[in-house]
Amino acid sequence: MFKSKISGIGKHVPENVITNFDLEKMMDTSNEWIIERTGIRERRFVTQPTGAADLALPACLNAIQNAEIQNTDIDLIIVATTTPEHSFPGTSSFLQALLGLPGVPTLDIRVQCSGFIYGLSIADQFIKTGQYRNILLVGVEVQSVGLNLTTEGRDTAVLFGDGAGAVIVSRSEDESQIYSTHLFGDGRFAKELWIDAPICDRSPRITQEMIAEGRIYPKMNGRQVFKHAITRFPEVIKLALDANSISMNDIALVIPHQANQRITEAVAQRLEISPEKVYSNIHRYGNTTGASIPLAMYDALSEKRFKKGDRIILAAFGSGFTWASALIKW
Repeated sequence: MFKSKISGIGKHVPENVITNFDLEKMMDTSNEWIIERTGIRERRFVTQPTGAADLALPACLNAIQNAEIQNTDIDLIIVATTTPEHSFPGTSSFLQALLGLPGVPTLDIRVQCSGFIYGLSIADQFIKTGQYRNILLVGVEVQSVGLNLTTEGRDTAVLFGDGAGAVIVSRSEDESQIYSTHLFGDGRFAKELWIDAPICDRSPRITQEMIAEGRIYPKMNGRQVFKHAITRFPEVIKLALDANSISMNDIALVIPHQANQRITEAVAQRLEISPEKVYSNIHRYGNTTGASIPLAMYDALSEKRFKKGDRIILAAFGSGFTWASALIKW
């Protein structure tokens, strides 16, 4: 049995910055209201046409360079996204073509906010069994083109942004490693955070009526999401600690999915740790769903919030409901 590690990391966000003041011009909201409720000050929106694979490519090239490998060293491509270009094929197929890697297997996973950690767990198993040596794992979202940017849709529209983060998961030959990953889900709450249409169990899958009713836009039961998130986040973080017989004192940094600053603060309180030990960059990018954890990892590393040899915990909660954690030695 081999060990796996994150050997490289990359990031890419659109240059187009959308501030809360910009949103004030589109809907009945305010900078103060958005900051108070979410902690978000700005987010990035693509300028069309930009698909998920296009947005992911620079982050992937960044990660490959950071890992000091070549494109041709990639054995598998995994893409975690909520916003694929098409119903099929997956974004990973389009990304593979952009990378010039015919023959390399591709895999899309649709686990929304928990997608990156689910993907990390999949990559970890492939490396540990010896089937692959280098796996490209990407979290990418182009959410701006699917938001209802009016007063009617403001509860969710103010939350989301576009971006991509990528890592290379490789066989480890030093002390760096992925210790463990822990994945969970509860489909009883699937409709508390979802997009209703298109609906694939009927014909036509989408109608003018569905569009007029706003069923093509994200819908969220904010209270339910908040209640479950502040319970599941600490729970799954503690599980990662217990599974490896360590304590929070052994952890340099907790990097959660960037869902809402109020959730991040509540998690720190429940874990009884300093807010500084729980990383946040949601004020810069908003909620980038599957991309949020690798984006946060990249920024935290750039800010020297953790270093080689440090243990960090990644944690996520989101649509599905799904939740997950990973313990890593960088």
